[in-house]
Amino acid sequence: MREVSTDDAPGSIGPYSQGIIDGDTVYVSGQGPADPDSREVEVEDIQAQTEQTLENVSAVLEAAGTSLDNVVKATVFVTDMDNYDQVNEVYGEYMSDPYPARSAVEVADLPIDIGVEIEVIATLDP
Repeated sequence: MREVSTDDAPGSIGPYSQGIIDGDTVYVSGQGPADPDSREVEVEDIQAQTEQTLENVSAVLEAAGTSLDNVVKATVFVTDMDNYDQVNEVYGEYMSDPYPARSAVEVADLPIDIGVEIEVIATLDP
């Protein structure tokens, strides 16, 4: 296994890596909408939170040598399923056809006060 780390996404807030490469697969830990520089959540709107979250996911993937185009599986955690349609709309703008397999679950809480967190599994570019 090799660790993936970038200053273009918020650093880990616990004992985990931003991402791990194992073979030809990249596993990106759950990313939220924190700004990479300030490490603060600077947006409240769920669509803006989803955009920043996916920008953070993208930064980790790029540091690993791949992109959102190679995501094969995503898990989306939301704190309010009433926001699902808005999250889904932004998600659809960032992901490409064929869309990755995906799970979306409502959770009672996340480690920081945010409305969305996304983790992905992707393949490396050949």
